[in-house]
Amino acid sequence: MIKRLLIANRGEIAVRIIRSCREAGIETVAVYSEADAESLHVKLADEAVCIGPPPSVKSYLVPENLIMAALRRGCDAVHPGVGFLSENAAFADLVNNAGLLFIGPSPDLIELLGDKVAARAAAERFGLPVTPGTKEAVLGEEAARAAVKTLGFPVIIKAAAGGGGKGMRVVRDQEELAVNFRLCVREAEAAFADGRVFIERYIEKPRHVELQVLSDGAGKVALLGDRDCTVQQNHQKLVEESPSHAISAAMRQAMAEGAERMFRELRYCGAGTIEFLVEGDAYYFMEVNARLQVEHPVSEMLTGVDIVRQQTLACTEGRIELTGGVVPARGHALECRINAQGPGSITRLRSPGGPGVRFDSHLYQGADVPPWYDSLLAKLIVHAETRPAALARMDRALGELVIDGVKTNQPTQRSIIAHPVFRAGVFDTSFYEKHIDGA
Repeated sequence: MIKRLLIANRGEIAVRIIRSCREAGIETVAVYSEADAESLHVKLADEAVCIGPPPSVKSYLVPENLIMAALRRGCDAVHPGVGFLSENAAFADLVNNAGLLFIGPSPDLIELLGDKVAARAAAERFGLPVTPGTKEAVLGEEAARAAVKTLGFPVIIKAAAGGGGKGMRVVRDQEELAVNFRLCVREAEAAFADGRVFIERYIEKPRHVELQVLSDGAGKVALLGDRDCTVQQNHQKLVEESPSHAISAAMRQAMAEGAERMFRELRYCGAGTIEFLVEGDAYYFMEVNARLQVEHPVSEMLTGVDIVRQQTLACTEGRIELTGGVVPARGHALECRINAQGPGSITRLRSPGGPGVRFDSHLYQGADVPPWYDSLLAKLIVHAETRPAALARMDRALGELVIDGVKTNQPTQRSIIAHPVFRAGVFDTSFYEKHIDGA
């Protein structure tokens, strides 16, 4: 077991990792920008190091500063958290070359799975269905026109190095193709320094379902169930729940078998998520997130597994404390992401509690919410024996939650949970635009 770990992140995910490490007897070193000097993760860690001014490009996204902090503070390993450098193969390589352990898969696997074209090819190789589309990056407008002639409209143009909804454009007719192709290439270059794009048939009203995976890097793969992440705003997830009502038992089993095969054959190490689009009785591989996911607590509530602990064990000791295959789960769980809608200072905070309620956050009364970073303030997670009971519990917990001093999306989340279409479980990715936005 490692003795000391640097957390190359901030906010609620840094707090989450600190808590898991403390229970495991691992000391933690936090890093912070000048804007985060009074943040909760700084207060909870065993030691904290300032790594630069507020902009993330001058602090949290400077690999050399992070690695130097880890080495000077006697760390054995670096946990990248989520976002920032968590899926950056070059950073993982630098960590390893410095003699530190990277809490994540190998740099080669991060690079492979971060390239959407290469990941699609790998998924096909392991027998997973993929959305009809180009097998290689599309180089130029003429190649785009040829691809669409085969696929038919509508299509979606995606950045090969993309993620988070960036570098994506839906095209519905020939007139839109050229301009959207050029825009997508420019957006990809700006966001990822990689202008390669590919084209897929656009699925109009899918469900978005993902599977949580833990793997020891030597062939043992544990599956912690599926999560439905269909409710999104501009491709950003708002509500996640497990298990999904969109898939049958047969589809769930097929997804699990395919995921286990892919992660086993790749010798994947650590925590990862494989994502699918579901259309009726068909499902299609979308991507692998080669890191911890924001919504991992949903799976923890169902299975009782500390995913951060198992991820750390896998990457530092080559083992997980789980048998392979599907991990038994119980009941139903939901997560609502509470996001800030502007900067400010928390003047009052009342977190919900009671049976089956979990509140993951870095907030406290008096804490600042700076304008520099991701808007996620907290994750409210509930568990109950049935979906109706979980919905009632989430509605109650959202009603108890008080965050004053900054405007949040809490009213939106209450509207989603109360909406009859959501409660009926018969929605798709257009739910937010149809039923919530502007309502």
